[in-house]
Amino acid sequence: MSDTSDGPAPDRHTAFRRLHHGDRPLLLPNAWDHASAAALVRRGFPAIGTTSLGVAAAAGLPDATGAARDGTLALARGIARLPALVTVDIEGGFGERPEEVAAVAAELDRAGVVGVNIEDGRPDGTLAPLARQCAMIEAIKERVPQLFVNARTDTHWLAAIGGGTPPSLATTAERIEAYVRAGADGIFVPALIDEQNIGALADDLGETPLNILFTPGRHTYERLAELGVRRISCGSLLFRAALDHAVELAWSIAHPDTPAPVERAADLPGYAEARSLADDFASADPT
Repeated sequence: MSDTSDGPAPDRHTAFRRLHHGDRPLLLPNAWDHASAAALVRRGFPAIGTTSLGVAAAAGLPDATGAARDGTLALARGIARLPALVTVDIEGGFGERPEEVAAVAAELDRAGVVGVNIEDGRPDGTLAPLARQCAMIEAIKERVPQLFVNARTDTHWLAAIGGGTPPSLATTAERIEAYVRAGADGIFVPALIDEQNIGALADDLGETPLNILFTPGRHTYERLAELGVRRISCGSLLFRAALDHAVELAWSIAHPDTPAPVERAADLPGYAEARSLADDFASADPT
């Protein structure tokens, strides 16, 4: 990591925070294994995240259930050695009690990770009780205050994947305000699409960075920057694109009349389809 300011180079945690307050939003690509992480770093990205869907699905496990805990921690320990700043998606925290979640965060910090993403959505399609989620954030910040905590609220995400109606912005605002008071360093609202709402939240958050999940066909990097977004996540997009491209390339080789795969990000397999891949493993006969 290079630093153009006067004085000594910042430590890794400070460098990561600074990426959220530069002239341009931080574009965070999300890796799912060692190879994808290394390839992104070689391309020149100063910071990378992990995608819980990609990590889980690649191992034949369901996302957002905690099943990929061990695999996520093992991956994090490996990719934290790369010459980039690494933040890790820990789903709902990989623990039931705040102290358990804080222990996970401390383990990641010791490995060289500079941030975590923790979500309030639960596998049953509900949101975690607000007080409980705040207690988890507080526990992380008390145990490892230097770690960047990106607090994700799934108010809009659960509606999007469930086909429901997005809640009012006030519902989302209540949660993110509570998370900021609890010590969150950044706020993530996946599936928030409406530009007016994005701009309003960015304004309300002030110096606290707003993180938005990039949605092909709906977002552009430049427009999100204009709206005040400070961090733009790829989420599972790269993982799903890699799957789609690999399958279509293989199919075109076996079926020469099939057009070769082209870039068509807006038509990639969706989250639900990618997540369902784990079902094939669960239902397979182990014998």
